[in-house]
Amino acid sequence: MSMGKTVHPSSPPGCATPSHGRPPARLVPVAIAAGGLCVLAVGWVLVGRAESEVNKVALASAPKPVTAVVARATTYREAHTYIGTLRPWVEANVGPQFISAYVDTVLVRPGASVRRHEVLATLDCRNASASSLVVAAEAQAIDARQRAIAHESTRLNSLLDGGFVSTNEAEQKEAQSASEQAQLAAQRAKLTATDLAVNDCVLRAPFDGEISVRSIDPGAFVRPGTPIVTIVDRNTVRMTFDVPEVDFEAVGQETPVSIHLLATSKRIRGAIARRSPAADPDTRTVHVEVDLDNAAHEIPVNTTGEVEIQVGPPKRAAAVPLVAATITGSKAALFVIDGDVVHKRTFEIEGEEGDTLCLETTLKSGSRIVTEGRALLADGDRVAPKDVPFGAALSSGEPTAPAPGPRRAEP
Repeated sequence: MSMGKTVHPSSPPGCATPSHGRPPARLVPVAIAAGGLCVLAVGWVLVGRAESEVNKVALASAPKPVTAVVARATTYREAHTYIGTLRPWVEANVGPQFISAYVDTVLVRPGASVRRHEVLATLDCRNASASSLVVAAEAQAIDARQRAIAHESTRLNSLLDGGFVSTNEAEQKEAQSASEQAQLAAQRAKLTATDLAVNDCVLRAPFDGEISVRSIDPGAFVRPGTPIVTIVDRNTVRMTFDVPEVDFEAVGQETPVSIHLLATSKRIRGAIARRSPAADPDTRTVHVEVDLDNAAHEIPVNTTGEVEIQVGPPKRAAAVPLVAATITGSKAALFVIDGDVVHKRTFEIEGEEGDTLCLETTLKSGSRIVTEGRALLADGDRVAPKDVPFGAALSSGEPTAPAPGPRRAEP
């Protein structure tokens, strides 16, 4: 047996046997190159996607989204507005006028309807009643004495012709009778005064009406002039207000007015019933009243009302929503749309009615006006307007200053 290397017949001569599971050395550079290309491809895709989302158009040159409304033709009349008070036709504070006493009963409360001469309250007038009885008794005693003296004077005068009594004695008795008659008259006048005090203890309604205020409760001490209850008659309500002296001609009798009742949020119409012929010397205002029928008692009295009086003839104007204007003094600035470009223009204010602004007719009817989005606009900007109805624009938009003066548009 010979010792030496074992030679496999399948192995070629001069070649080593390759190890199993390892890639050939020539494949490693190929794999590295392929991985690099994959990384470059993914990076190129990501960069392309990022660049595709970049806006290369300047924002300032893009049209700005706004809402627009079309100006419409209308008419307006200048109107003056005054604040006044709705007063009852008659109002009375019911309380004692002659005596001071404790309140015994108060029979009514606010809201109660009462008739004329109906008892409203009573006072504890036992002292006044006793004084009245004393005066009545004294008057009765004087009356009895006067009658006796008068009869005696008559008898003495009948004896005067026969010489049975002297003339002086008859004249003295007649003078005494006249004196008693005068005392009786004075006592009766005093009795009348005490009767008034007694009657003052029962307080009655001076007219048909309603109780508006109850000021005093039973047990309180009242003096002359202290009101216990207040009664009002509001079958007719007087709208009272004062106007500056320069408006004297505008508030002539029978001038139609529109009154907004703040208490009920209702609007009613009437006509001026009376106007003071003179102005108040301190305030230089003229007092005016309007009579309103209130048989149904729907109008509460001593409440506030706004009186609107239209003056001057109606005029043509262009109406736009108030939210579309920036007001400075008597001028309004608007953004008027011309195609896809806006121009800032200024117009004279003619009037105002609620949320509607009336401008001079140089603003043509049919012009498109920017409402929402005008805060970001400048003259000459491009816009992408969205048209909205005129009524919808009245309740939206940006805040604006109120129009100057009391001018109002005719509805």
